Formats: sequence, structure tokens, C-alpha cells
Amino acid sequence: VYQVFESVAKKYDVMNDSMTLGIHRVWKDILIHKMNPSPGTLLLDVAGGTGDIAFRFINYVRSVREQQLQRKLKHHQNLSWQEIFESYQEDKSNSLGDSQVVVCDINREMLKVGKQKAQHLGYSEGLSWVLGNAEELPFDDDKFDVYTIAFGIRNVTRIDLALQEAYRVLKPGGRFLCLEFSRVSNPVISRLYDLYSFQVIPVLGEVIAGDWKSYQYLVESIRQFPPQEELKAMIEDAGFFKVDYENLNFGIVAIHSGFKL
Repeated sequence: VYQVFESVAKKYDVMNDSMTLGIHRVWKDILIHKMNPSPGTLLLDVAGGTGDIAFRFINYVRSVREQQLQRKLKHHQNLSWQEIFESYQEDKSNSLGDSQVVVCDINREMLKVGKQKAQHLGYSEGLSWVLGNAEELPFDDDKFDVYTIAFGIRNVTRIDLALQEAYRVLKPGGRFLCLEFSRVSNPVISRLYDLYSFQVIPVLGEVIAGDWKSYQYLVESIRQFPPQEELKAMIEDAGFFKVDYENLNFGIVAIHSGFKL
């Protein structure tokens, strides 16, 4: 698995767009809106090497902070221009409201691609990158408000260990969110999806990334991954409460959610 992602790292974003026709961007947006982070949130994004979730999180929190600032200034109509300016500058200098996102990935190449993207897109504040294994996270207990893993958990050798680690590093009241390819229930759509997955995706992998084998593996790993109800039970077994899932696009992907109480 490590070598698969090492070999596809540089073309990972292009392939994601090609394989999902760009819909993966919408799925990730939905994940962030479901999270609804407020300023001050500490997020751990596991297997998030390319930064997609981290950058969306930063954008979302910045937008919330901006709205808070607008409301604050509206409530102080009698402030002088100087006071408004100083208040705005003070809030702008802390545009994330102490929020932070830690991106943790087992693959050095994926982290390298993510860091380059962050530099290119101008993300630096409130963002850090850590090399680490989902099954043995290099963080203290009860540290994070939210744990996310998007399209990463199916590549973990021991899913049960990864879930236990997610539970361990979350604070009481913390939230677990997992976005992953799942099981399509509609038989017609399932058949079409299988045809596309096995006949088209490996070909795209060969054409775009020069790597048929890695994308054949990715397709097979999706089929071997536990269906929605099974994963839900595994998340509950790890100790999470209020566990549920939301199917997107007929269950091609699902967002699983749970809380550490």
C-alpha cells in the first residue's frame, strides 16, 4: 500500500478529478459542512497528505471568523473609524481564531506534495504536517476536537486499531468523521459503477499516471472494504456513541460520524 501511494503521489489530485469527474471535491465540501468547525477547533486529519481537507477546514474557519467580525462591527455603530480599523486589524491577524489542523500521513511523498500545494496556495497559519501511522498515532490522549479520515481508512491494515487510535486522541465530546467509498445498494447503478471502476479507472491510471497496477489495487480495495452497516458496528466497537452514516451518490461514498463521550 505504501508503494502504491508513493508512486501515485504526484498525480494524485489529477487522478482524483479524472476518476470521480471532479465530484470528490463536492464530497469533501459536504464533509466540512457536516463538521461545521468553529474558530478554536483543533482538527487531526489522518491520511490527508495532499491537504484537501486541511485547506477546506482553514477556508471554512476563516469564513466563520469573517462573519463574526462583520456582526461584531455592526453591533458597534458608534465606534470611531480608528476603533473599527484597530478592531479589524486585531481580528484579521488571528483569522483562524486559534484553530489548527494537523495533517498526519504515513507516506512521506504524499506529505511532500501537500506541503508544496500549501506553499503554492498560500496556506501557512494554523497548519502542520506530521509523518505518522493511523494505527499508532504520535499524539497524546484527549488532544483533538475533531478527527477526520477521507479516503484513507480502507488502506489501513488494521481498521480496528485505527479506530481505537482515533478514539484515544479525541477529547471527550470530540467527533470522528470518515469519508470513504462504500457499497451501492441500487443494483443497476452498482452494475454501471462496477463496469466504470474495473474497465475505466485502471486505464485512466495508465494514461494519466503511467500506473495501471496501483489503480487496479485502489478499485479492488474499494470492493473489499466493509459495507456501511459493518463499518458502523466497528466504529461503535471502538467506543464511539451516536454513530451514523450518510450515503452520497447512492452509496458510492458514505460519511460516517461518531462522538467520544
